[in-house]
Amino acid sequence: KEEIPVPIPDREPCVPPSPPALLPRAKPQPALQPQTPSKPSCPFVPEFGVGGAARLSHAEPTMAAEAASLCASRRHGDAKGRCPHGTTGWVLGCCQHGVGCGVPRASWTPTLPFRGRSRPDAYSKRFIPVSSISRVASVGDQKFEVVTNNRNFVFRAESDADRNEWIQTLQQVAEERKSKAPERTPMSLTAPDATELVDKSGFLELRGFKHKLFVAVAGDKVFLYKNSEDYRQGIGITYIEMNVGNVKEVDRRGFDLTTPYRIFSFSADSDQEKEEWVEAMRHAIAEALSNSEVAERIWALEPNRFCADCGSPQPDWASINLCVVICKRCAGEHRGLGPGITKVRSLKMDRKVWTEELIELFHHIGNAVANQFWAANVPPSEAIGPGSSSQDRRRFLIAKYREGKYRRYHPLFGNQEELDRALCAAVTTSDLAETQALVFCGAAVTCATGDPQCPTPLALAEKSGQRLQMEFLLHNKTSETPRLEVGGSEEKHYSVLLPCVTHNGFLYKTPSMAKPVSERKGQEEFSRRWCTLQDGVLSYYENDRNAVPNGEIKAGDIVCLVNNPPHTHGIESTFEVYIESERLYLFGLDCPEAAREWLKSIAKSFVPPHAEELLSHDFERIGRLLYKGGLNLERAKEGWFALAGSTLYVCFEDSEHQEALQLRKLQELSIQGDNEVLVLVERRRTLYIQGERRLDFLGWVHAIQKAAGSSGDTLSEQQLTEGDVPMLVDRCIDYITQCGLTSEGIYRKSGQNSKTTSLLEMLRRDARSVRLKEGEHHVDDVANTLKRFFRDLGDGLFTRRWSQDWLRATALEDEEAKIREYRRLLDTLPTVNRATLKALINHLFRVQRFSGDNQMNTHNLAIVFGPTLFQTDGKDYKAGRVVEDLISHYVKIFNVNDQEMKKQQDEITAIMKMREAASSGTQQAGDFICTVYLEEKKTETEQHVKIPATMTAEELTFEILDRRKIVTKEKDYWSCFEVNEREEAGRPMPGDLPARVPSAWGLCPGRCWGCGLCSALGFALTLGKPRPGPEPKAALSLQSHKPEKEWPVRNLRVYLGVKKKLRPPTCWGFTVFYENEKHEKQQWYLCCDTQADLREWFATFLHVQVCTCWWGGEQCSTQKGEQSLRVAPSWAFHSED
Repeated sequence: KEEIPVPIPDREPCVPPSPPALLPRAKPQPALQPQTPSKPSCPFVPEFGVGGAARLSHAEPTMAAEAASLCASRRHGDAKGRCPHGTTGWVLGCCQHGVGCGVPRASWTPTLPFRGRSRPDAYSKRFIPVSSISRVASVGDQKFEVVTNNRNFVFRAESDADRNEWIQTLQQVAEERKSKAPERTPMSLTAPDATELVDKSGFLELRGFKHKLFVAVAGDKVFLYKNSEDYRQGIGITYIEMNVGNVKEVDRRGFDLTTPYRIFSFSADSDQEKEEWVEAMRHAIAEALSNSEVAERIWALEPNRFCADCGSPQPDWASINLCVVICKRCAGEHRGLGPGITKVRSLKMDRKVWTEELIELFHHIGNAVANQFWAANVPPSEAIGPGSSSQDRRRFLIAKYREGKYRRYHPLFGNQEELDRALCAAVTTSDLAETQALVFCGAAVTCATGDPQCPTPLALAEKSGQRLQMEFLLHNKTSETPRLEVGGSEEKHYSVLLPCVTHNGFLYKTPSMAKPVSERKGQEEFSRRWCTLQDGVLSYYENDRNAVPNGEIKAGDIVCLVNNPPHTHGIESTFEVYIESERLYLFGLDCPEAAREWLKSIAKSFVPPHAEELLSHDFERIGRLLYKGGLNLERAKEGWFALAGSTLYVCFEDSEHQEALQLRKLQELSIQGDNEVLVLVERRRTLYIQGERRLDFLGWVHAIQKAAGSSGDTLSEQQLTEGDVPMLVDRCIDYITQCGLTSEGIYRKSGQNSKTTSLLEMLRRDARSVRLKEGEHHVDDVANTLKRFFRDLGDGLFTRRWSQDWLRATALEDEEAKIREYRRLLDTLPTVNRATLKALINHLFRVQRFSGDNQMNTHNLAIVFGPTLFQTDGKDYKAGRVVEDLISHYVKIFNVNDQEMKKQQDEITAIMKMREAASSGTQQAGDFICTVYLEEKKTETEQHVKIPATMTAEELTFEILDRRKIVTKEKDYWSCFEVNEREEAGRPMPGDLPARVPSAWGLCPGRCWGCGLCSALGFALTLGKPRPGPEPKAALSLQSHKPEKEWPVRNLRVYLGVKKKLRPPTCWGFTVFYENEKHEKQQWYLCCDTQADLREWFATFLHVQVCTCWWGGEQCSTQKGEQSLRVAPSWAFHSED
């Protein structure tokens, strides 16, 4: 049944909108692809009540012959005055099988709408395209039948005479249509040129209808169809002329189309769909209100009636500097070339541009003359047509206008001086084709003429009265010459000097911002804009028909490009563009693939060629930053950075290839100053990243910090050491190794649950910044944290895939076969799992070595860690057997050699000695990071070094030399010097002593000045050449002659310098520390009269302690002033007391 009440015929005159000639303008949605309609199994039943009349009239179609239709209107006066030779009258309509269909007055127009009978209404109930009418015949008294492709309609007139007039008129017009377009159907979507004429089509909800209607926006009209099948057949409900329409957004998905006759309330499926419909209808309004006078005048020339590039009919756009008329689709690609190549304007809407001179210029040049130059050598294989894709159009237009690939070369091409001279002569004549050829072959529009009164070609044209020459020169004043490379005289080649990145399409955009995006942006905050990327400029327009952009972003101004995670904002995929002027632009698309294409294109437009390697990564953030690193830290350099996952790729200024920084393996990540410098410390380098612009630098800091942290619950997602062991595991193992090897019941006792939870959370968040300290963290809490980490580990340590194979290996009776199986399974584990398992078993191997103290032998440890590592309930004894076998056969399974075993034993011994030697205070667990300076204490000589417990001073020295790429020569002397935190005292470290020796004030560690004696010594050994330094401080002079105490020199720690607060009488002093077997400590402050005395005393101490001469060949003195020094076995010390 009809969904809207059927009106009663009314003879009140009314002038409805003139119906259009409808041709599809755009490819419909995939669901609406053209199909060959099958003949319906049941007859078509119109939705109108019985009774009613119609009036028919005839009018010539305005656009295309195949678009004419038979329509029924509501009032007798609806079409009056528009159909001078047509037929009008009242008829009743029904279907082929006699079902009555109330057909109001019908009119012969490009469409035949069936209108209502009761109230005045300008909009029909049904229209039939005349081109689909195959036969019109009389079927009885006052009746006639209209036969279409798959439906038949029966009408009844008021009299036989009226019926005969209807039949004659319909037959006449149908024949005319067929003769003009015999092979085309009005609504067929199979014709390639037809699909381009629908701006928008699809389903919409319309208030008053139970079901969705199929709506099509074509030209300056909107058509309503009952469904997509009717759309394909061309049988519609009504059409709305947009010259009287206005579109207004109502709510999130709804909008109103208001006309003087009715308000159509539509509702779309989504916000994006609504915006597309609103934009399409507003374009139709602009089309309806446009002035076609200019177009008609320019179309007066036959070549101008077709697009100069693809040949589409009735082009309504033009390039005013190239003097070519183009279609809408080519105009979009022209805009992408940039205003330096082509200036696009509308023939119908940009009225102010079209002066009489410009219109006359298009009459003299136009498509015919222009293509004789631009398209003189187009190969048929490269030409485009009306149905060509956007990519093909873009490729062709770039070659045609940007590269000048197909142009006709001027005989003077390549000779700049002759070209300019010829241009000055041509502008004084009416030969516009010559001027065009000269300008676009390289002649300078602003060249010097040599005439002081007319210094430019424009002045010469004005003097000569050549108005059209002046118009052409004005529009090409800033035009670019096609880029090409001049070849020999016989053959000329073209080439693109720089890679041209082009891209265009619709993007959602927010207004630019001056601060980071801290809150989620809703979809309503985005505006849909047409964007083009061409010639290093990202331009955004109000829509794809505007010629003037709303704004532009130059690629050279872009400093950072960010790809946000999906659904960060109301649009599914968004990205941010940061520019030099501290502005941020947010763009988005609902299609992730399309957004990624935009990202790649924009990145390629501003990343220099030497950093193009960065574009191969699936980056989250890419841009340029200032950095300091390497040997020269005085000047900041510009580098290009790309963040992908947990890896930071860098193209340094002086490097040919990119380098990768594994952020999760950093030894230190800190911020210096007021968020101005980001410090990244690796094993072999320190990188300082500086914030030149605060807006994008804060984003980099946040992103790098996040990438350097743990991101999940699997091993590979944790912060890692250089050995691929999670830092959380390394911290816990190191602390327990130093503080808990002898703790009774270690790993068997449970710590406090609250402390365990808190510690695990801190370590998961950022294990790098956590320092486990004795006294602050209990051993059992740390042990419980380690166990809980493995128990909650995603995928487990042995992985779900291989865990059952590990358990089955315990059934092997032959021990050698079992070990081989364990080795095989070990090789199948991921790298991080394998390294972590080895580190853990190595640790448990150490723990069981102290089972006499901690009561945790191999079996007890296996009972604890078996269910933990395999994440079982403890009922399966095989889990414990696996752990027990791994500990028992640790050396064989993990291929541990003798050297590695000795190193582990030395570490344990050193740790136990330190534990025995320590008295009060706290100790940090794990390796520590120390600041080391090369020769001088300056920022540019600074290095950050991770110092393990067993690293010696010699190893530390070579580590620094290796980092700075310094090659030592035969007579070079390098030393490592330790100073206390306040830099009041220091000492050179003998090469075989551990670099990690706590100072007398319990500072573990002190700060080291590496590779040279510090300034506190008074000189620096640099490449074997002494150099003066600042004076040290002393505290106590030697005055007494009576010995009071003796100490073994080898057990003393001697530091140059003393505390400043003691105010020593001379500036040449040193501090002596002694600790006896009972751990009783003493310290003395001594001073000398001269620097030479201090040097000799200190050299003597070193000579006795390391059994070698410090001065490298010089005779060491054993006398000091009036006192004698017993160098072995003890030292006599005198004090005033």
